[in-house]
Amino acid sequence: MLIKILRRIVQDVNAARDLPEVLNIVVRGVNEAMRTEACAIFLADTELRKNVLVATEGLNKDLVGRVQLKLGEGLVGLVGERAEPINLENAAAHPNYILYPELGEEAFKSFLGVPLIHQRHVMGVLFVLQREARCFDEAEEAFLVTLSAQLAGTIAHAIAIGAVKSLTQNNPEIPKETTLRGVSGAPGVSIGIAVVVYPHADISAVPERQAHNIEEELQLLDAALTSTRKTIKKLGENMASIGLPTEEQALFDVYLKLLDSKSLVDEIKKEINSGLWAQGALKRVINHHIARFEAMDDPYLQERASDFKDLGQRVLANLQSRTGNTSFYPEKTVLVGYLKAA
Repeated sequence: MLIKILRRIVQDVNAARDLPEVLNIVVRGVNEAMRTEACAIFLADTELRKNVLVATEGLNKDLVGRVQLKLGEGLVGLVGERAEPINLENAAAHPNYILYPELGEEAFKSFLGVPLIHQRHVMGVLFVLQREARCFDEAEEAFLVTLSAQLAGTIAHAIAIGAVKSLTQNNPEIPKETTLRGVSGAPGVSIGIAVVVYPHADISAVPERQAHNIEEELQLLDAALTSTRKTIKKLGENMASIGLPTEEQALFDVYLKLLDSKSLVDEIKKEINSGLWAQGALKRVINHHIARFEAMDDPYLQERASDFKDLGQRVLANLQSRTGNTSFYPEKTVLVGYLKAA
């Protein structure tokens, strides 16, 4: 049950329009999955040196953006400092417990909080509350930890573009200017128009976009699937000819079976028919399967998530080669790209 809801939450998050919608999807979904009575997210604002309430289901929503805790303050601050989950059957008995009656917290007793971590940096805390004494079990804690890992990447991107500051500093407008620290490709100083170059065939970099012509997108998908099948079949034959062990050759057969799977292809086509362009439909379906396998307890099944990601990248590469989009570089262009951490 938890895995099903996790999959649905991740799908909804991937389709969300902005960060506030993402956060609200998460708090609503967590309450439903864990059958808790309140869920909330605090994000860290390094300029204010505070954790700020940015979303809740079950607490006072009028205080979103207004409740601010010092870093390290309360149970939220303790989760952030330790960078690990805290599971309490009676939160009020903990020395770090602080009551905020305006939030409606006095009605709750149990607490489970997990940190939102991206590249070893704690960006906030996700927690749930329950009225009666309740020690959340390992499966529930694992669910919350897995979801927080999925959410962390989205928040990191929002921090980079300044969207988090618009929430934590109670400003509805996303800043028009923001500073990004990077590594220069050449010495000196240049002033120009920044053009962001997205990595080729990177599922995570595919933007949400509506299809201009659904029939054309379906044709692009079919052509990309055909090309991917041919490439994988040829690669498998080449590897067999040089003596690749049978158990490793089996991976190519797995890929071909997935590509021939009516259910997988139909899932992607269903997303296209709903209005998404082919690349976005592929991303949504592949991410759905990646999340499903990553949430499993069996390490072998967890590894299957990488198979879906690799297959998705291969199909995406063929889709992009057929799209024929040409980048436009104005005069005095400053190219901006990014390198994903391993």
